[in-house]
Amino acid sequence: MNFTPIDLEQWPRREHFEHYLTRVPCTYSATFTLDITRLRAGGKKFYPAMLHHIAAVVNAHREFRMALDEAGRPGFYDLVHPCYTVFHEDSQTFSNLWTGYDPSYEAFLAAWLRDKEEFGGCHAMEAKPGTPPNTFPVSMLPWASFEGFNLNLEKGYDYLAPIFTMGRFYEREGRVLMPLAVQVHHAVCDGFHLCRLVNELQARLDREEA
Repeated sequence: MNFTPIDLEQWPRREHFEHYLTRVPCTYSATFTLDITRLRAGGKKFYPAMLHHIAAVVNAHREFRMALDEAGRPGFYDLVHPCYTVFHEDSQTFSNLWTGYDPSYEAFLAAWLRDKEEFGGCHAMEAKPGTPPNTFPVSMLPWASFEGFNLNLEKGYDYLAPIFTMGRFYEREGRVLMPLAVQVHHAVCDGFHLCRLVNELQARLDREEA
C-alpha cells in the first residue's frame, strides 16, 4: 500500500478541492439503474462478481482512491480494496469483511471465498481484523429495490472514498436491472467523474459472457 501526497501548488483541482472540503463542505449521492442481464445469465457468483467489477473501475481512476493523511493533506493510494457487508440471518445484524483486490477475477474470487469461509460466521462488526485504510465500502439491500438512497454522515466531510449500495434486482422487458447508489465527496469527484465511473461499470457488465 502506497500513499502519494498531492502537490497542491501543481494540482489543477486545488480550488475545487478547497472549496468543497472547507468552505462549502459537500458530499452527494446519485442512484443509477444497471443492466446486469449478462452477469445473471453467465452463472458467476453475483456478489463477488459485482465487487470485482466495482473495484476494477474504482482502481482505474485516482479520484476514487483519495484520502487525507494525518495532517489533513490530500493524496491517493496506488490500490484500494472493497470492504463489504455480510448479513447474519440469526441475529439480523451484519459484519464487515474486506478482500484484497486483484485484477484477475479468478484470483479475487478465490480470496473472497477464503475470507467468507474464515470470517463470514463471525458476528463482530469487523469480522475480518486489520481492515486497512485503503478500502472503500460496498453494501447490498437484497430485500427491496429503490429509486434513491443516501447516507447521512455526521462527521463525513473528511471522508473522500466512494460508498456503494446495491439494491434488489428485478426484471423488466426481458432485462435484469439493479439500482446502484453511489455517494462521493464533491471535493474530489464531480458529476463528470461519477458518470464516467458508472458508464465504465455498465460497459464491463455488458461484456460479461452470457
